[in-house]
Parts: sequence; structure tokens; C-alpha cells
Amino acid sequence: MEAPPATATGDLIPGLPEDMARECLLRMGFQQLPTARRVSRGWKAELESPSHHRSRRRRVLLALAQARPPLAGSGPARKYAGYSFRLVLQDPAAGSWAPLPAPPGAHGHDHGGRLPLFCQLAAAGEGGPAAKLLVLGGWDPETWAPTAAVHVYDFLSGAWRRGADMPPPRRSFFACAAVGANVFVAGGHDEEKNAMRSAVAYDAEADKWTPLPDMARERDEPRGVCVDGRFVVVGGYPTEAQGRFAGSAEAFDPVTWSWGPVQERVIEDGACPRTCCAAPAAAGSRMYMLRDGCIMARDAEGGGRWRMLARLPEDGRAATTVASIGDGRVVVLGAEHTVYVLSHNQTTPSWTRVAAPPEFAGHVQAACCVQI
Repeated sequence: MEAPPATATGDLIPGLPEDMARECLLRMGFQQLPTARRVSRGWKAELESPSHHRSRRRRVLLALAQARPPLAGSGPARKYAGYSFRLVLQDPAAGSWAPLPAPPGAHGHDHGGRLPLFCQLAAAGEGGPAAKLLVLGGWDPETWAPTAAVHVYDFLSGAWRRGADMPPPRRSFFACAAVGANVFVAGGHDEEKNAMRSAVAYDAEADKWTPLPDMARERDEPRGVCVDGRFVVVGGYPTEAQGRFAGSAEAFDPVTWSWGPVQERVIEDGACPRTCCAAPAAAGSRMYMLRDGCIMARDAEGGGRWRMLARLPEDGRAATTVASIGDGRVVVLGAEHTVYVLSHNQTTPSWTRVAAPPEFAGHVQAACCVQI
């Protein structure tokens, strides 16, 4: 993209009225934003302005940590040996797929664009000029050692930067979710396999971590979601339980900077919380979960009871990933490389199948909803 010729009046687009020029910039796709910012000072100022982002139509995307085809000898473990994970953006509305540039390797190591195994994804500052995608923690794809690395992708600049490392001790399989501009991390286990109660918050703009009060309970392998502006940690298990999941949950309120009381049986005892997700902030306090081949929903105003929304299509029954994208739509990624979008605002819920091209048909290890 070349810059338009400079004019004495400093027009955004020479020969066009300012309101028409701004309308043109509003119609620009997010993929073009990094290049467009370099066109001129006027374009950069306009694209970064709050008024521009208030006027832009929100684009809801899924960021996925998705496997490429298996490669030989990429690590000591057997189950995931040969898997190489990369970042992919999936647009459920358009049915399009696109890879994101890889973040730099942890500690400067070059892993050929591979993501850490079991890393977490979170989107901070959604919908505004500060929208960012974060890759947090996981295991080094060569050594399988846990990493505290944080990488931050800025959709406006189209560039990665290295964030401040997560505070010690290094943790694995932790709960993670964004609440507004901050990303919260809680639980998981340390390098000695001890389940953790500790929690921290990361401010992506300030590149700073802040400790939170400890949770009431140890929670290894919990799920983190944002519900009603609170960071909710669902499920997990203490050190001595070793995989026997509890169904309780704890919610951290950033306003009072405190945890609420433990809620029992938010999910069934023994159920893995991996598939829990929550509706975007503007959509209220609904949570979703995959259970027994069905999409289940839980509303706070409904007494906290789970209800069935719809049965999954036959080839989506073994799905392991679910994400709410707002407007009554829920995306399910099936084990047979199928993607289904459930629309349930109407009287009869309906499924729409989204085809996955062969190069984007890998196993999804982590996902988060991104509004740009």
C-alpha cells in the first residue's frame, strides 16, 4: 500500500471529504490495519483514535492453537510427539481461516514457529484500539520444560512483543481468562506437581503482573472464564486428588479485589471443566459446556441450573473445544475436523457447518474469542 500524495490541507484521502475518507477507513479489514497505519501520520492518528474504533463494526474471531500435520521426533512425550502447534484465526461468519505470524521463541530460542504445548490464549482490550492476543505459559516444545513466557500480539500494529514473564513458581495447566484490559491466571500445578491456590493478574498495557489473594482451594487443571465482569475459576482438584475433579468454583471480583465464597456443584463432580466457556461480556452471565453429546447452558438468573440447548451433530459428538461468540452463537470444533455454529436466539436452535480446509484441520489445543 502506497501513501497518497501529501496535500496542503492534510486530507486523509486527497480529493475526498473527510467524512467519506473516514468511511473508507472504517471499511478496511483488520488484516490491512498494520500496513494502513504506516501510510501517513493522518491515517495512523485516525486508525488509533477512540472515535474510529467506536464506529468500526466489531469482528468476532476465534484464535486457535492448532496442530499442523505431525512431524517426527519433536519431543520426548508419546501422546503429542511430532505435533507442532501454530496460531490460527477462524472467522465463523465468513468461514475463513488464516495463520497468524508466530511469536518469537521463549528465551530467544527458535522453535520454527511452534507454540509451547498446553499454552493458554487470552484476548485483552477487546473491541478497541488496544485489542491484543496473549500466549501464556505452556511447555517448551523441545524440552517439555514449563515456561513462564508471555507473548503479546497487537492487531493494530501486526507485531508481537515479549511481555513480562509470569511470576514464579512456574505453573502448568492453570486457569486463564481476560476481564477487560487485564488477564488473570490462577491455580495449576508447580514443577513438583503440587496443585496451587495462588493467582496473579497481568496488565497488557503496563506490562506488569500483580499478585491476587490466594483462592480458598487448590485447583490443578481448572478452567478460567469471565462472567459478569468477574474471573471465575471452575473445577480442578487438589494435590492429593490427582485427577479427581471437583465441581466447585470461585470468582474473583476486580472491583473489590477479593474472591467470593466457594460455590459448590457449579459443574458435576468428576467432570473435566475444559469445555466450559462464557458468553462475551455484553451478552450477560451465561456459561456453556459440552456434556453427553449436548450443548448445555447455565444462567445466573436461572438459579444456576444447567439446561440443554441442543444435541450436537453426529460428527461433532467427540468435540473438545467450544467458544461463545455472542449474539446467541456458540462454536463447536469437532474431533473429525468439523466446525459447527449453533444459533439459539430463535425458537428452534439451528446448526451451521463450517468447512475446515485440510491445512486447518488439526487438533485444537486452546482457543479464545477475539473481538476486533
